Amino acid sequence: MHTNPKISAVKSFSPGAVALVVAGLLIAFNHSLIVIDSYVVVGLWVILLATILIMVVQIAHTEKIFSKQFVQLAVQKERLANEIKYRIWAEKTSSENKARLQIVDENFPIMLAYFNSEQQCCYHNRAFRQWFGLRPEQIENRFFKEFLDRPLFSGISNDIARVLSGETVQNQHVQQLANQASCVVTSHLAPHFDAAGKIIGFYVLYTPRLMKKGEEIKDQAKTEHSLPQEDKNKQDSGKNAAQEPPRASMDSSRRIIQAIEQDKFQLYCQSIIPASLNQDIPTYYEVLIRMAEEESNLIPPGAFLPFIEKYGLMSRLDGWVVKKAVHYLANNLFDDQVSFCINLARSTLEDPSFADHVRALLNAVAVESRRICFEIETPDAIAHLQTTAQFTKKLQQSGCLISLCSFNHDRISFDLLKHIRSDFLKIDGGLICNILRDEEDLKKVENISKFARALKIKTIGELVETQDIQEKLIRIGVDYVQGFKVGRPFPIEKIGQKDNRLL
Repeated sequence: MHTNPKISAVKSFSPGAVALVVAGLLIAFNHSLIVIDSYVVVGLWVILLATILIMVVQIAHTEKIFSKQFVQLAVQKERLANEIKYRIWAEKTSSENKARLQIVDENFPIMLAYFNSEQQCCYHNRAFRQWFGLRPEQIENRFFKEFLDRPLFSGISNDIARVLSGETVQNQHVQQLANQASCVVTSHLAPHFDAAGKIIGFYVLYTPRLMKKGEEIKDQAKTEHSLPQEDKNKQDSGKNAAQEPPRASMDSSRRIIQAIEQDKFQLYCQSIIPASLNQDIPTYYEVLIRMAEEESNLIPPGAFLPFIEKYGLMSRLDGWVVKKAVHYLANNLFDDQVSFCINLARSTLEDPSFADHVRALLNAVAVESRRICFEIETPDAIAHLQTTAQFTKKLQQSGCLISLCSFNHDRISFDLLKHIRSDFLKIDGGLICNILRDEEDLKKVENISKFARALKIKTIGELVETQDIQEKLIRIGVDYVQGFKVGRPFPIEKIGQKDNRLL
């Protein structure tokens, strides 16, 4: 039952009013000539003391409520200040990224667009609309078939159906330009998956290149599409050529297994160097992977790894990478200062035979096991704690090193070290990027570094993009750094060559 606010206000002042009345009566009786019984005087004093006591309790209660509200207000103020700070940082970062994207959008001769699952255009760059000779309003929020003529749309409708089924499609076709020149257009269509693995859209990337005189496109599906404004004869030739079957870069598990067995993947690496160059500690190289296609084209991992995961072949691919990296160490006369860091997928952590395979491989080629460090994502280790703990223990019994990647400043990450004995902590790059402009993220990195140092665990700062960030990490005490400031990825065969960190 709710009390009327007016009544509550009157109740809060009533003890004071009673005390004033009683005090007034006592003073009046004391100065009057009227004789008052003693029990009346005693009763008035009791009432006065009782009301004073009630007032003291009310004051204490009010003070308690005020203190509580003051603390809540301080928390709200701090939260608001942080939100304002993060919003300013986000707006600044968004503005910087927008400026960079605008440079790409306005200057790069690559046609890029994104369509949702309904084939409605959600983004396109200037090169894309200029290629089709259309204005922005003729493409934005419109469906593919609305701004492409019938022959062009029929030529790519099969590719769209395939990309919406989860495939990554790559094609080449020859296009006749208005000036009678011929242009080779390489098209890439890649699906966009949400967190649940559902396809919510797809990316379209066209890369044009003028054909040299006498050049022919070999082993490719030749088609001749025409621009929307060209004549009907060219459109007919494009329609006939479009009926030839296009080539998909990745369409089945058989294709993936064949790529692994035929060594169609290539190893790249990125340097992980001591933060302070005067430290005499080993240099590590994170092993990366690219897929080789025809004509020496390389496909980045984002284009083929989702399909390898889809077909449950990540453990097999990880085994291939380990085998190649170990044999590369065995066949090249590197000193002990060169070691490899190899990423492991979540599904590999659940493969009980993988650790035994690694041990047998190291014994067979006589490579020191400490020169192989396996990188495990912290979220993957948390999601499969018991399995990962057993998996890493078997690898460490073989002498291999373990690195926990994307390590963050939260209790669950720190608690993970109670179950897994890690040799390295690769600090989350999201924290590293902000240490120069966010005191909170800087403090988190400092705490991770101190915590790791106390446990005698080496730390790695990833996504080091500037000299200032590297110098800050040196002052913090981070042991290793990795990023474009240190060096871009390069073919593994170039390890040891002069200035390979700058490639």
